[in-house]
Amino acid sequence: MNITSTIVRRVVTINENRSVFEAAKLMTEEFIGSLVVTNATGIRGLLTERELIKNVVGKGKDPEQVTIKDTITPNPLRVSPNVDAGHCLDLMKEHHCRHLLVYDGEEFVGIVSVRDLVVLLLEEKEELIRQLEKYITS
Repeated sequence: MNITSTIVRRVVTINENRSVFEAAKLMTEEFIGSLVVTNATGIRGLLTERELIKNVVGKGKDPEQVTIKDTITPNPLRVSPNVDAGHCLDLMKEHHCRHLLVYDGEEFVGIVSVRDLVVLLLEEKEELIRQLEKYITS
């Protein structure tokens, strides 16, 4: 099953020159675990909770003094909307990440998280069970 139905199309962005503190505050307000990082030319990367912990808090840096561009891993993994959910999970496992940016050609269309993919796969399995039960009882 492809990931089209699970893509989060309303993403929250933040400029790479803002502070990590501002990013953490925005994540808290929006109740999200990642932000798409932008600059004047477009999407620069992705800032996740994991990067905040690993690159700032875990190193004892002051979140108000560290800019996002000094924290993120640039050029996060990209997938197309018609890619299979299992393939996305394989990519996440291989690259130790929990989010993928989704592009339709060169156009950014959204983001997908490991949680989104697990929900999609569970729904797929539940539908298969319903179909098998219907087949068995008919």
